[in-house]
Amino acid sequence: MGPDDKNKDKAPRAKAADKAAAPKAGKAAAVKAAASKAASAVASKAASAVKAIKASRAAKGPAKAEDILNGAQAIVRFLKERGTPLVFGYPGGAVIPLYDALYDSGLRHILARHEQGAIHAADGFARATGKTGVVFATSGPGATNLVTGLATAHMDSVPLVAITGQVPTTSLGSDSFQEADIYGISIPITKYNYLIKDPADLLPALSEAFHIASTGRPGPVLVDIPKDVQTAALSYFPPKTVPIPGYSPSPKPDPEGVAKLAEAIAVSRRPLLYVGGGAITTGVQADLLKLAEGSDMAVVTSLQAKGAFPDTHPLCLGLPGMHGPKYANIAINEADLIVGLGARFDDRVVGDVRRFAPLARVAHVDVDPAEIGKRVPADLPVEGDLRLALELLLATISPERKPEWRARILDLKAKHPLAVPKAGKDIRPQAAIKALSDKAGDGALFVTDVGQHQMWCAQFLSVSKPRRFLSSGGLGTMGFGLPAAMGAALGHKGGQVYAVVGDGGFQMTLQELATVRQYGIPVKILIINNGCLGMVRQWQEFFNGRRYSETVFGYNPDFAKLAAVYGIPSRRVDKPQDLDGAVSWLVAEKGPALLDAMVAKGENVLPMIPAGKGQTDFYETEG
Repeated sequence: MGPDDKNKDKAPRAKAADKAAAPKAGKAAAVKAAASKAASAVASKAASAVKAIKASRAAKGPAKAEDILNGAQAIVRFLKERGTPLVFGYPGGAVIPLYDALYDSGLRHILARHEQGAIHAADGFARATGKTGVVFATSGPGATNLVTGLATAHMDSVPLVAITGQVPTTSLGSDSFQEADIYGISIPITKYNYLIKDPADLLPALSEAFHIASTGRPGPVLVDIPKDVQTAALSYFPPKTVPIPGYSPSPKPDPEGVAKLAEAIAVSRRPLLYVGGGAITTGVQADLLKLAEGSDMAVVTSLQAKGAFPDTHPLCLGLPGMHGPKYANIAINEADLIVGLGARFDDRVVGDVRRFAPLARVAHVDVDPAEIGKRVPADLPVEGDLRLALELLLATISPERKPEWRARILDLKAKHPLAVPKAGKDIRPQAAIKALSDKAGDGALFVTDVGQHQMWCAQFLSVSKPRRFLSSGGLGTMGFGLPAAMGAALGHKGGQVYAVVGDGGFQMTLQELATVRQYGIPVKILIINNGCLGMVRQWQEFFNGRRYSETVFGYNPDFAKLAAVYGIPSRRVDKPQDLDGAVSWLVAEKGPALLDAMVAKGENVLPMIPAGKGQTDFYETEG
């Protein structure tokens, strides 16, 4: 979608869409001749621009905003003037002009070891800070290596701008060296995207890109820039306003709809807040606390919302759905009102739609109308900005305490606690994660990869503040953890950053250890090493008769020794009695460090609700 409804929004931008249509190979000779003439004109303008820049600098000293720049210089100046603190990227032939402009610009650049690492790092930076992440990549394979990162950010609504190089405009559509139609490829996985064929469109497109990425429901925007546009002359006058027809990123909620919701909360006896990632984006933590406490509303938080409501609060039930604690799902099953706030009602939360919250009316507040009622029908829909909706709701509602429901919530938590299994001969993965949570301190920020350890982190890491738990949710991207933690550490100033990863996902992007070492990024890495693809192995155990097809690794390197080769302090721990000391060592290290925890191989994430089952269809024992 893009900006909020991609197809609708692109209609008034027909002119821009026409500009973005690449010429196809085999067109008439007249088209090629015209293209050749245009290329000559662009080259001539570029040469004139260089002369103009040199003359201006010789006569006037430092260049001013009205100076003539080439496209690449304009991109760098634009980023600096908008306050972009750093960019991530990987150079290549189609972005040589951009990297040349970067050379002595003063804009900080982090050289990743793979474009996927670069975009996940930009994503982690954005999640940790709330600012828009920026990534550079070249054309062809450089751009296509961003695809997984774009899809990850799109699914989790992360503000991101990807700037890619492209072959010259005269070569578009001719299968030139390192040409790929990243504009077409990225349409389904971006909020919006651009192919810039006219230098005059560059600055307006960049202004729009950052506005679209960071407003309304955030998301990634891609700007594809041919090499000749990067070298072409233009006047540096970025637009001061960004009018985009049809794009209303923060609609005001309907007062009547909010009034109906307030009434529903007042008359309910077992209300429950289902909080999604939109609560992190809009920064409504104080309002959530006031709303929940005023009406004794139980609170469940999606994976993306962990930290939006303190995990330690008596009304907090944590993660709902497939791997949520038993008490969270029982509460959903017993609730008479579910209030979804900036949440997607994801299939891993809802399970069987027909059996989801069978006693409850469902309210859904969201800035994206496409989400409301998409999976679970909404009895009380409220479209609009979540912050504005909550402010209006709190001004409208007459809070009424519900002591019986509060007592029921506390009783459920007491009867069905999440507990670390008793120690055996091997380290329990839950114990390693709980030890890290206990020792890391309140200022810690945790980044997970994807798999069993991700769910154990959701269960056993205690987080009390927003933007302190980062994880790939919607796409479930293995390899996300380490590079995202790099970006988070470069943006997070309030404490240490920990990457909790599995041995499978870690091996997908472990080359970024070189980036960690080069820049001294203080990421602490805890590997939950069970020698297999744990979550897939668990499903094979439960649902495929223990037929472990290609999920058990026949070989893993010694990750501690590998980290040492990169110059990163490291240890391996394999005995339960040594776990406490090893985690204390990891926390105490001042810079980057790695702890490889060899954990029990057959451990499963429990409880578990199988896909498509009801809210109380628990697996509580081994499969």
